[in-house]
Amino acid sequence: MDVTVVWRRWLARHDRVGDALPAVPLVVVAVAATAVGESSWHEPRWQEAAWTAVSCLPLVVRSRWPLHVALVTLAGGLTLMALVPGIDTPPGATLVALYTLALLGSRRTAWAVGLLAAVALTGVHAGTHGGSPVSGDGLLRFDVAIAATALGRAVRNRRDHLAKARERAERAESMQEEEARRRVAVERVRIARDLHDVVAHHITLVNAQAGVAHHLLRTDPDQAFQALAHIRDNSRAALDELRATVGLLRQPDDAPGARAPIPRLADLDRLADGFRASGLSVEVTRTGAPAPQASATELTAYRIVQEALTNTHKHASATRAAVLLDYGPHSLRVTVTDDGRSDSVKGTSTGTGTGTGHGLIGMRERAGAIGGTVTAGPRPEGGFQVVAALPLSLAPAPV
Repeated sequence: MDVTVVWRRWLARHDRVGDALPAVPLVVVAVAATAVGESSWHEPRWQEAAWTAVSCLPLVVRSRWPLHVALVTLAGGLTLMALVPGIDTPPGATLVALYTLALLGSRRTAWAVGLLAAVALTGVHAGTHGGSPVSGDGLLRFDVAIAATALGRAVRNRRDHLAKARERAERAESMQEEEARRRVAVERVRIARDLHDVVAHHITLVNAQAGVAHHLLRTDPDQAFQALAHIRDNSRAALDELRATVGLLRQPDDAPGARAPIPRLADLDRLADGFRASGLSVEVTRTGAPAPQASATELTAYRIVQEALTNTHKHASATRAAVLLDYGPHSLRVTVTDDGRSDSVKGTSTGTGTGTGHGLIGMRERAGAIGGTVTAGPRPEGGFQVVAALPLSLAPAPV
């Protein structure tokens, strides 16, 4: 570990030692200054050095009571200047106390005490030396007092700036973690909807075709064989879609072929063929000018049609269903109707308008996730209808 880091940590645990540490160079400078003559070195004036050491004693508690220490050291420095007029160096303890007050105290208090100290030091020096307050020596004391205060405020401002930057970084990191958790929750719900749609659709078809095969196995083996072939195709499609859905959970560095293509509106005809094979007549109609749409819109429209037809086949006792894709300038309107019993609840998946099951809830969540809407309910002329309005292009997600 770096020696500097160890030293700083030790000083942080022994704050009194850190507070008193500046007294050491101040005393050394005072001794050296009293030993300097006009042309040669001489015996230091130990009395002045002792006064300097005494004036540094309040610095031991400068971080605890910065204002009190600044006033005490200022009074001591002024007293020393008045009693020993021969001292030409500014009182170092006062400068350290002014720096500490500017670093730890309020800006108004720091500048008020700093200006007071600058004026007092200049005036006392001028009075004891019989000079002008605006002379070079007088202005030197004024300047060093102001400089000590300004240095303390500069360090304080820098620390405050770093603290705010650190706080912003921590807040940004926290918001990023919250956004990551939110995205995980959204993705989990989306995958749950995908699994529901895939399983409900394909298992419904497999169940219906298995019933047909069981019924025709002895009376019409050829039709039973075709039903078994449809069961094989639908089970394979279910496995492919489940593999594609679970593939979304893989890591980014997985094999490129680990994820299968997502269903698109171009696959609706194949979806309709699966229902036709199970006994439900499905007609797919497209109106308007098909425009390029976001992949999320295509997947949402496909899943809504899949879920609506699955519910029709399971719950409505319908023989016919119609799918209409109406392309507008900015939106895609998907309508799925059937001729089933208008009084049927269609299980918990759709309901008669309100829908309390996972099917209709999943449709609405899918549409709402991309800015669309879904309405569903019985038709006056009989049967059931699901209508979805989906945007063709998606607005950027908020950051």
